[in-house]
Amino acid sequence: MTDATLTPSLEQQVRALPRQPGVYLLKNAQGDVLYVGKAKSLRSRVRAYLRPDRQRSPKLARLAREIRSVETVAAGSEAEALLLEWNLIREYAPPFNIELRDDKSYPYVKVTVGETFPRLLVTRRLRDDGSRYFGPFTDVKAMRQALRAIRGMYTVRSCHYDLPEEAPDRPCLDFHIGRCRAPCVDYQSADDYRAMIDDILQILGGHSGPVRREVERNMREAAAALEFERAAQLREVLRGLRAIESRQAAIDYRGGDHDVVGLAREGPTACGVLLKVRDGRLLGRQVHYLDNTEDEPLDLILEAFVKGFYIRQPEIPSELLVPSDFPDLELVEEHLSARRDGAFAIRIPKRGRGRGLLNAAERNALHVLRFDGIQALAGQTPGPATSGDEASADVDSGAHVVVPGAARRLAEALELEHAPRSIVCFDVSTLGGSESVGSAVWLRDGKPDKDQYRRFRIRSVELGHTDDYAMMQEIVSRYFRRRVREGAELPDLVLIDGGRGQLAAARQAMESAEVSDLPVAALAKREEEVFLPEQSEPVRMHRADPGLHWLQRARDEAHRFALTYNRMLRRRRTLRSRLSEIPNVGPAREQELLRRFGSLEAVREASLDELASTPGIGQATATRILEALRKSE
Repeated sequence: MTDATLTPSLEQQVRALPRQPGVYLLKNAQGDVLYVGKAKSLRSRVRAYLRPDRQRSPKLARLAREIRSVETVAAGSEAEALLLEWNLIREYAPPFNIELRDDKSYPYVKVTVGETFPRLLVTRRLRDDGSRYFGPFTDVKAMRQALRAIRGMYTVRSCHYDLPEEAPDRPCLDFHIGRCRAPCVDYQSADDYRAMIDDILQILGGHSGPVRREVERNMREAAAALEFERAAQLREVLRGLRAIESRQAAIDYRGGDHDVVGLAREGPTACGVLLKVRDGRLLGRQVHYLDNTEDEPLDLILEAFVKGFYIRQPEIPSELLVPSDFPDLELVEEHLSARRDGAFAIRIPKRGRGRGLLNAAERNALHVLRFDGIQALAGQTPGPATSGDEASADVDSGAHVVVPGAARRLAEALELEHAPRSIVCFDVSTLGGSESVGSAVWLRDGKPDKDQYRRFRIRSVELGHTDDYAMMQEIVSRYFRRRVREGAELPDLVLIDGGRGQLAAARQAMESAEVSDLPVAALAKREEEVFLPEQSEPVRMHRADPGLHWLQRARDEAHRFALTYNRMLRRRRTLRSRLSEIPNVGPAREQELLRRFGSLEAVREASLDELASTPGIGQATATRILEALRKSE
């Protein structure tokens, strides 16, 4: 590595650069990285930035004026430099590089093929752990429907045992209801289970045709052998496969696997749309935005999109259709061919069906850029707001997407990438360790979305003990594990009622649930301070700030919801304990009284006829209950 601080001038630094492949980092006077690039010859490439050029774009001219030092990393080849360039761009996010916005909010389907009995999971983090990843899925609903169909067709285990090293003594409920064939207790062999996983891998990869034909053949053989129960099971699998295929559009009768890239640009932002075609069927569309594209030619924007997306992708098709040539096309093709371990080609169709697919992708990109209004949510710098009702709207593009002022203020104060329009808040409630409960409430644009509310009875803390951190960790873990498993919507911001300890517990739970990439904050009651991860000082927002009002509203609603549940459980416990002391009032009668009256006070104030009309009570038992309760009073 060349240390730029050792040479007295920029010109001397450039002269000292090697004539070999590598990556260069152009820096300003403060040492901030302005631009990261890759070169076949480091000296020649960096020198080009310092030569006067009247044809240079305003953006490059501005970059040239700000360069004060250069740092280089030599590489063994251009392919090695390609990877290094991408990693450094991700690390430094230089202001002069074209930036492909991160798709970390999109889920992947993960198949743990490295395990003896693989599992099917939903995750938002890619790891080099030997698993197969499919995605990312921008249409979460479609992904959830596909997973539901697959789990209905195949008996994939849902437990977290490290089989076969760890195993229960007997099969769980899933075995008894037909959702698992209990490989944990050797009811299903590893070979049989692996054959099932191979089918699932083909379906997730968009190749359901061979699986469907095999199922049809087995179903006919089972029917011919008079194995009608097995034939009926295979018929249900066939229906599931056809349901998955019916959601995929047939657009290319040649079949084949290819991705199609379309680009559109308006102002400083460009949009890239990727159409995924497998076996001639359109599986879905992925949308990504690129920033810092002003004054950049389309071929460099296309190169940034292809590099930024495919260098990190676990799934690479056999063919990529692009609208035009770009400088590193052959190098990218070589790199992806090596990663795919099979034939791979980047093509630029000029006519025919390939050109038609490219035109469709480009129309999609232009439509998304103009009419979806995503720029208003994620691409614009939030401005100041004075009212919670103040909002910005993307009117010029033809869309009318309103971003509440409170959301923009929160994005500023908490330094979030996007305005948080959906917030989930967690709280716990207990009274001396009695009936410890937790709550999760969801606010959408500052208003409660009660369909998304969830409440929890604490399982991990012993009766009579209180451990706020353990309770918070439990409810956050349970909440997100289930939402990830079901492919449900995830919030823009996670809010914790409490301070640093509760925040640390929640972050640990989010890490275990593989949602650690979601923004999280804690709101402390006493001073209304907002704690953020890895920040020593809390954020203090003005009392009149509409963003703070949203946080307070979410915190207060979570507290109310948890406290209401705690009180209800305590009333039920009190009622049960008092009624259990009365002769002939067993659990069944307690349950009926609880269902009808809800509290001890309501039972005490009920008339004899009201009590007697309760199923299973009768006149004599009702009289006994009223006498016992009034005597105890």
